[in-house]
Amino acid sequence: MAKTHKSLKGYLLLDGGNLRGSWFHRTVVLVCQHDTDGAFGLVLNRDSGRKVGDALVADLPERIKEQTLYIGGPVQPTAMSYLHTDDYLPDANVLPNLNVGHSLDELIELGESFSPTQKIRLFAGYAGWSPGQLDDEIKRKAWLVHPASVRLVFDVPPADLWRVVLLEKGPGYVLLAHSPEDPSVN
Repeated sequence: MAKTHKSLKGYLLLDGGNLRGSWFHRTVVLVCQHDTDGAFGLVLNRDSGRKVGDALVADLPERIKEQTLYIGGPVQPTAMSYLHTDDYLPDANVLPNLNVGHSLDELIELGESFSPTQKIRLFAGYAGWSPGQLDDEIKRKAWLVHPASVRLVFDVPPADLWRVVLLEKGPGYVLLAHSPEDPSVN
């Protein structure tokens, strides 16, 4: 019997305390694509310390240039992706009303639109997994899985996101959520 594939698209992956010392320590990754060919995601809580306009040489609208640029992952650090939400996005490709895009022309078009409910976040690089790799990491308990929401992606401060999602997972994660960055100082 063929093994069925459970897609994690639209879910968050969290370091469950087993990724200390790795690039993904205390990260929260939004899975934007996951199928038998592999997976693609964006780290939501890794600030680059730069503005989009400092990193991307393009004729972007000022409101896009002034946004914080996030590090989406260690793969192809010069690749650009963005998450976009609005009250009504019928063709959203990650979650209802949440779209991932890579087109500079579409980003410029979004930046020039005047929707008061629109939100955009830009990322350099991404997290990627080869076929079966993410499934294996989940089986080995490298990641905790939690349903994503537009609220978690855009409304929780990125520096607090890992802790907030752990607390949403329930009482079994309170100790991990409040653990110090370096356990030796505990």
